[in-house]
Amino acid sequence: MMDWTYAPALENAAIANLQPTYRPFIDGEFVDGGGEPLKTINPATEEVLAEVGSASTADVERATAAARRAYEQVWGPMPGAERAKYVYRIARIMAERSRELAVLETLDNGKPIRESRDVDVPTASAHLFHHAGWADKLEYAGLGPAPKPVGVVGAVIPWNFPLLMAAWKVAPALACGNTIVLKPAETTPLTALVLAEIAAEAGLPPGVLNVLPGAGDIGAAVVGAEVDKVAFTGSTEVGREIQRRLAGTGRRLTLELGGKAANVVYADAALDQAVDGVVDGIFFNQGHVCCAGSRLLVQESIAEEFAELLHARIETLRVGDPLDKNTDVGAINSRAQLDRIVDLAASGDDEGAQRWTSSCPLPERGLFFPPTVFEGVEQTMRIAREEIFGPVLSVLTFRTPEEAVAKANNTPYGLSAGVWTEKGAKALWTAQRLRAGVVWTNTFNRFDPASPFGGYRESGFGREGGRAGLAAYLKA
Repeated sequence: MMDWTYAPALENAAIANLQPTYRPFIDGEFVDGGGEPLKTINPATEEVLAEVGSASTADVERATAAARRAYEQVWGPMPGAERAKYVYRIARIMAERSRELAVLETLDNGKPIRESRDVDVPTASAHLFHHAGWADKLEYAGLGPAPKPVGVVGAVIPWNFPLLMAAWKVAPALACGNTIVLKPAETTPLTALVLAEIAAEAGLPPGVLNVLPGAGDIGAAVVGAEVDKVAFTGSTEVGREIQRRLAGTGRRLTLELGGKAANVVYADAALDQAVDGVVDGIFFNQGHVCCAGSRLLVQESIAEEFAELLHARIETLRVGDPLDKNTDVGAINSRAQLDRIVDLAASGDDEGAQRWTSSCPLPERGLFFPPTVFEGVEQTMRIAREEIFGPVLSVLTFRTPEEAVAKANNTPYGLSAGVWTEKGAKALWTAQRLRAGVVWTNTFNRFDPASPFGGYRESGFGREGGRAGLAAYLKA
């Protein structure tokens, strides 16, 4: 019998150019941080990758002062066409070093190399290229005749898309004439620090970009520093605290928080296409996606057929070494996140949902969780209400479009949704009624720097990308 299993196709880890130590980047230089050093871990092996010097609150003050000087003396007064040259250079160098960045991201984060290579890094450089093009055209963005930069931006980003989230904050901030203090996630600081290295290579003036690794206390210090705007991507709980802290201060704030997106599949959908979209919507990046399609709403008349197709497709997913180019589902980013996924999945069992798990073998070491589907899910169950942030799909059924919309909207979140149907009128009818900032039709997880992304309600406010995303970084 012919063996059709894939032979390993491992990317070379040495391409990451991994250094034994990394340091904060303040005022154009890598400096010794005043905080306790962190050890960043490879989630696929639980081995230490590097020691990272962390910032102290004094370092936050120093970085903010450097950003203020750079804003007032250099970057803010600089013509947009000149700023664009620097942002273009950063984008170009990022593209040139894309393979290095992709391997480093996979080692530090645990996501499959093909996702880092084909999605994260190209999309990050695309955001920089796109916003560089806006730098000398801001007066034509529909935001007033002479929009001005806000000033100093404090940005705090999560661990699920470390380089991409950094680019989402850095690109519009710099293009609009702001300077920035960036705090990457505690567990995934490496690509943000390489971004700082790239900025220095591009000749970016000192103080325009500062990168401060650290834990939550440093993120809180950045939020409380003398910045003019805070841009935060992360959990809803932390977002609430930031909003309380900034209320009444006059400082700008944008929040991109959690989600519990519904993927609505009608009976007239192209089922094979919808199955692929549902799989991509929940298992991409191990489900570590704020807009993940973690709730599948499938029309009752096709529920059994769709479940069979879905299970068969999930069985083809390969869970394993993130550096293997054949891997579909990589490692869970941290032990704490894996424990949360295990806990929430157990609640699904306890509350009566039926668990189906892929038979794909898991690696013997590292942080892994198999692709999992819960059927017979009720709206009151934790797995239908809480953001799991892992490779776990909850399946509910509906009979009418009105019921589909009611169930999809029965969540405190409002970040994204998907609609699958061959009828254009039905797609538009549904999309108009779904309370979500982004609604995809017959696709999922599609991002473009020219298209705004963001949510409302407990998924936050403000937009990133496109002309709408510029508004948060300008006094218009």
